[in-house]
Amino acid sequence: EICACLVGSEMCIRDSMTPRLREHTMRNKKYIIDLKILPFFSSKSMNSITPADIRKWQNELMAKGYSQTYLRTINNQLTAIFNYAVKYYDLKNNPCKKAGKMGKNKADEMNFWTKEEFATFIDGVMDKQRSYTAFMTLFWTGMRIGELLALTPADIDFEEKTINISKSYQRIERRDVITAPKTPKSNRVIIVPDFLLADLRDYMNNIYCLESTDRLFPVTKYYMEHEMQRGVKNTGVKRIRLHDIRHSHCALLFEMGIMPLAAAERLGHERVETTLNIYAHLYPNKQKHLADKLEKVYQEGLQ
Repeated sequence: EICACLVGSEMCIRDSMTPRLREHTMRNKKYIIDLKILPFFSSKSMNSITPADIRKWQNELMAKGYSQTYLRTINNQLTAIFNYAVKYYDLKNNPCKKAGKMGKNKADEMNFWTKEEFATFIDGVMDKQRSYTAFMTLFWTGMRIGELLALTPADIDFEEKTINISKSYQRIERRDVITAPKTPKSNRVIIVPDFLLADLRDYMNNIYCLESTDRLFPVTKYYMEHEMQRGVKNTGVKRIRLHDIRHSHCALLFEMGIMPLAAAERLGHERVETTLNIYAHLYPNKQKHLADKLEKVYQEGLQ
């Protein structure tokens, strides 16, 4: 019999958080609970689950080869369920605290393309104007994939040379869902270079009966991932994730000497610390380079 306590707590959390979270986020949480948590703990009541049980569950998941960040996400979800039961249902303690954490909050490294690598990749999708224009927009603006797929002609101001980011797109259960961007800071205006505006104008001119409220790129994330794999296969450039194109833009900004605050505003980060953390992951050896430069400046002062 499925544990009523565990399922009940999960249902209460879902009901209380649904009005506050986007549908896509709630679906991800439900997926983790249904497929990664309940199958292991379904025969136990919450007050009978021990730290040893949690450790055994963690070991089974770690053996499956999931990424460190995904393992942490799963672990955090179980911890949240127990915290909820402690707070609202008088559960004596949270066994996850004694069991310890699983996985890592941040990946050990981030992959990205240099502008030279991107130039190689973009040749591999140039035969499809939609794909070419979409990837050019991602790389040279740093917008999120959901933000790209929600763009309409009305969002682009060719005179001011800007793109307005005010919404995001997800495909959920065969439905097109438009939501607010990820965070309040995600609502922003991005200034774009002339060459990208020219690509966008040419692309839009080739779309028959394009209305101001139509989606510029009426495709899904799956389509973009497939096209990215095709471009990698055609060119031999190293494989990165779709989201890593955003990191690639961030890396480009850093190489150009753009200050972190300006980069954070362009990327729509809620906190500048997020931008700095990405920098630290993109360039893990920069600290040594910085120390070497300081040493050089000091030694020159002694001469």
